[in-house]
Amino acid sequence: MKKRPQTIQIFLPAGEPQGIRVAELTTRIVQVIDVPRSLLGEFFQMPEAQQVAVYFLVGENGAGEPSVYIGQTGDLRTRFKDHDKKKEFWERALVLVSKTNSLTQTHALFLEWFSLGQVAGAGRFRTENGTAGSKPFTPPPLEADCYEIFETAKTLVGSIGYPLFSSFAETAGEDDDTFFCSRSGAEAKGLYTPEGFVVLKGAKARIEEVASIGESGSKMRRRLLDSGVMVEENGIYVFQKDHAFPSPSSAAMAVMGRTANGWVEWTDANGRTLDEVKRQNTEPNNANGLDL
Repeated sequence: MKKRPQTIQIFLPAGEPQGIRVAELTTRIVQVIDVPRSLLGEFFQMPEAQQVAVYFLVGENGAGEPSVYIGQTGDLRTRFKDHDKKKEFWERALVLVSKTNSLTQTHALFLEWFSLGQVAGAGRFRTENGTAGSKPFTPPPLEADCYEIFETAKTLVGSIGYPLFSSFAETAGEDDDTFFCSRSGAEAKGLYTPEGFVVLKGAKARIEEVASIGESGSKMRRRLLDSGVMVEENGIYVFQKDHAFPSPSSAAMAVMGRTANGWVEWTDANGRTLDEVKRQNTEPNNANGLDL
């Protein structure tokens, strides 16, 4: 489905870009409030803190993975005070509420369950909830409302920097953003996206490293192993999930175990390099340089 233009409004209650932010599509009835953990007290003074809400606690777990805990409640103050004492990983809370105070507990229960499944399907964030549970009973009219509310929430949380529900493939969007690396014992597939170069789940990376990879490259590969992104299987490393790298060259280095110019190592289905497809008509050719 072709994506359509949309306008998002972001309100800063304290005038501080890094403080509490309220995001909304002006034609929709729900909004997302982005609350830094350090500003819970200020949020508790807002009337929205007294509403039925679905919320997303976001941060990084001990392995450095983006993580989220999803919950719902009619008593945000009590629930967040408890999470502040017992959950270490989170840094910000994204709170989904109705501008007309019309979310019910039935809406919230369904949205909590549905959101957990969508996060798992997107594969971008690790969920800290454990299990997603079973689908709660929801009358068809309310279920239809929930799907519409969720689509708005997906747009809003993604727009303020938390793509909880969008896979890397969805972000890339176009078929010609898929590239391949089949050199130095690697067999990898990746996507060139606005968020970086994404090596896709199932990619095979060489275990051996060339000395020229350097300490920084070797440490980067060890982090991938320590976090479980790469796992050794039958004498080769295999990516267990999609993973975004800051540049095509760092992605190529990860799968080949050596220094690499990703702009020429990654090629499309027709054998054209990433440089030919994406850069030659937009900026000076840099095919001999690295972008590490």
